[in-house]
Amino acid sequence: MAFIRYRGLPQGEVTAEEFWAWLGQFDADHDGRISREELQRALRSLNLWFASWKAREGLLAADANRDGSVGREEAGRLFAFAQRQLGVKISQLGYY
Repeated sequence: MAFIRYRGLPQGEVTAEEFWAWLGQFDADHDGRISREELQRALRSLNLWFASWKAREGLLAADANRDGSVGREEAGRLFAFAQRQLGVKISQLGYY
């Protein structure tokens, strides 16, 4: 079994682009979209409690078209969820 080492989320305030780039390392199928499983993996890398539940809630909050994943067009909704529920400080939200 191979172990993959992920880059941690930068401490302090991050830009929307930095947050999306951080999430991108968990995009297992490289489709440019974040699925619930990929979001769960990202949240587990932060050692958060209830990562599965938070990933499900994050996807419900962000997936506007209900296709099961979050793309760049829905990223702003995911960023808002991360700020509100996870305490992540994201600046420059107008970009998304």
